Amino acid sequence: MRREALLPLILCLAGPASAEPLGIGRPAPPETIAAWDIDVRPDGQGLPPGHGSVRDGAALYAARCAGCHGARGEGAAAEALAGGQGSLASPKPLRTVGSYWPYATTLFDYVRRAMPFDAPQSLSADETYAVSAYVLHLNGLLSEEASLDAAALPRVAMPNRDGFTADPRPDVPPPAARPTDRTEAR
Repeated sequence: MRREALLPLILCLAGPASAEPLGIGRPAPPETIAAWDIDVRPDGQGLPPGHGSVRDGAALYAARCAGCHGARGEGAAAEALAGGQGSLASPKPLRTVGSYWPYATTLFDYVRRAMPFDAPQSLSADETYAVSAYVLHLNGLLSEEASLDAAALPRVAMPNRDGFTADPRPDVPPPAARPTDRTEAR
């Protein structure tokens, strides 16, 4: 018998597929879905209300982040967060927030959902803005007096913002226009 004929034969012998539920699980209530619907897009869509300063972020970073990422973001048990500017074309690139990441909003999104490692999603929006501001400061992208909020964070122009290739698929819209200047937020 030809191989092409085997699949329809097997499906016929197996009988009709059951449309009955398996009786496990439960529908997710809207509040459960809302708690996990926390993505932040490159243009800032999805950023929550709140604000945080570099100074507030320094204290929070020292308490919650430095143990893994080093006192100045140089890396320790976890990857480096700062440094590496200009290293991407070298034989040993250092892919940090300041050298590799194309959007500052990605930093907020990642910290919000995955950090600190021992307690993901435990930081408030204000704390996440503050830690993000401090990490951007460690990379020379914000001054010590800067603060971030939902309006300021997407305006931070990352050094590698043009280092990625656009998605050529016809069903993917082009990225929104990006600012060309570095923002010294508030």
